[in-house]
Amino acid sequence: MSNSTGNTLVAVLTGVVIGAGLGILYAPDKGSKTREKIKDGYDDAKNDLQNKFDTVSSQFNDKLTYAKFDLEETYEEIISNMSHKTEEVISFLEEKLAELKRQNAKLQK
Repeated sequence: MSNSTGNTLVAVLTGVVIGAGLGILYAPDKGSKTREKIKDGYDDAKNDLQNKFDTVSSQFNDKLTYAKFDLEETYEEIISNMSHKTEEVISFLEEKLAELKRQNAKLQK
C-alpha cells in the first residue's frame, strides 16, 4: 500500500471515529446508553482496523512469498544456463585438444 493511500485511509478512519463520537455525544440518550454506544463504536472501529491490517499483512506476505519463489526460480535458471555453457566450453576444448593431438601426430611422423 503506498504512503498516500495509507495516509488517506488513516484520515478517513479518523474522520469516521470523530464523527461517530460527536454524533453519539449530542444524541439525547442516557449516559449509560451513550457510553455503551461509544464502546460499541470503538469496538467496531478496532475490529475494522484489525481486519484491514490482517488483509494488508496477508497481501504483503503473499507478495513476499511470490518474490522469494521468483528469486529461487531465477537462480535455478541461471545455474542451468551456466551448466549448459560449461558443457559447451568443455566440448569446444575437447575438440581443440583432439585437433592439436592430430596436428602433433602429423608432425611426429
